[in-house]
Amino acid sequence: MAVILQIDFTMPGEMLGDNLAEAARGLAESINQEPGFISKIWTENIETGEAGGVYHFADRASAQAYMEMHSKRVEAMGAKNIRGRIFDINEILTAINHGQTGH
Repeated sequence: MAVILQIDFTMPGEMLGDNLAEAARGLAESINQEPGFISKIWTENIETGEAGGVYHFADRASAQAYMEMHSKRVEAMGAKNIRGRIFDINEILTAINHGQTGH
């Protein structure tokens, strides 16, 4: 069953926005190769120094493995207060709101 992984963390504001878009292009491309990965929405709030993403994975095991790996990776990049959470998708309600739950 497909799941959503939400990861957020604090990051110095100067590392976000256009700077992050430029620095993380290779990272973004590599995420497409992760097992079970479907899609990602990148999130950031430059004013509060928060960043992260909402990921769509095909299954909980893939999301869990990615969360563990990615948490270490962003910590090495300077992220603090890393939090990851996995949620099941309520497909009935998601479909009403035009959400995509398949590949």
